[in-house]
Amino acid sequence: MRTIDDLDVAGKRVLVRSDLNVPLQDGQITDDGRIRASLPTIRALRDKGARVVVCAHLGRPKGEVKPEFSLAPVAARLGELLGTDVTFATDVVGDSAQAAAAGLADGQVALVENLRFEAGETSKDDAERGAFADRLAGLAEAYVSDGFGAVHRKHASVYDVARRLPHAAGGLITTEVAVLRKLTDEVERPYAVVLGGSKVSDKLGVIDNLLGKADRILIGGGMVFTFLKAQGHEVGESLLEEDLLDTVRDYLRRADEAGVEFVLPVDIVAATAFAADADHDVVAADAIPADRLGLDIGPESGKLFASRLAGTRTVFWNGPMGVFEMEPYAHGTRAVAQGLIDSGAFTVVGGGDSAAAVRTLGFDENAFSHISTGGGASLEYLEGETLPGLQALED
Repeated sequence: MRTIDDLDVAGKRVLVRSDLNVPLQDGQITDDGRIRASLPTIRALRDKGARVVVCAHLGRPKGEVKPEFSLAPVAARLGELLGTDVTFATDVVGDSAQAAAAGLADGQVALVENLRFEAGETSKDDAERGAFADRLAGLAEAYVSDGFGAVHRKHASVYDVARRLPHAAGGLITTEVAVLRKLTDEVERPYAVVLGGSKVSDKLGVIDNLLGKADRILIGGGMVFTFLKAQGHEVGESLLEEDLLDTVRDYLRRADEAGVEFVLPVDIVAATAFAADADHDVVAADAIPADRLGLDIGPESGKLFASRLAGTRTVFWNGPMGVFEMEPYAHGTRAVAQGLIDSGAFTVVGGGDSAAAVRTLGFDENAFSHISTGGGASLEYLEGETLPGLQALED
């Protein structure tokens, strides 16, 4: 896989596919972690004298121009972090984008509008996607893929543009791939995996694949209630995927046969409603009241999980242990994050909500070995899937 050191970019327009899919609230960025993660590659290209045209997506506007998904706030924040003006194009490949790209001097940066305002970006029709990729590639003379959070998508800016321009992987991509290899091909054991989040269905492939690779798997978050139900326990009004009960039972059986330790919570924070001010109590994991729903793992589970992380050499964590955005249900996620830090292991926080939780709960990002920018991409890599965006860079 070529890197930016293999490209001659001085004086050339370079299209950089970044991951700037940040959370917004009332037009304000609530977590700029992905913007900050994009900076090293953009700075490296600037230092080489490139004329940098950045492209990215935000949210799911589904091929329509929707102001609430505009990258304008991102352009402003990117400029602040770079310490320079960033030209913002009000379209993706139209007159504004073409003028912005053409007007760049060496070392200057422009950002075009949300890629997903164009239906061709995400189209499953190769011709439609290719036509858009032609226009996008026309903005530049070389291409750098640096949006790891999107490499599992066969989208125009991720897959097709790389086939149209001299291309290389940015620093974020190369770092992410190197880290993921340490979770697949070069694992130091004991190897623990912590999975949370809302749904078992989101993690099916990774659980299936890790049953033959991990030494222990710790389960929390909303997905745990399907596991508890599969064991015959009452889960009340908690999130449940009944159609996966047999699948989960099979996972537990296979784990036992393979000698993989499955660790489930021993207590749960159960509330009367999905609200921070709802009545809530800590109950045994096998005794959730029928009229309550679980919103976090309990304090004894937090201690248990931390104890099972102690002494490990490698830990991968994807998915919060509870509804961490509400303080009463943030303690389990906080305990797991601290457990990773205290373990002394090579620790990888698998993007998405897990990365947001680390920052929201006030942890020092440098206390973890790596915080991924791509939750879905990380999971698919661990599932053993071929990621189109990486495949395009190898060609």
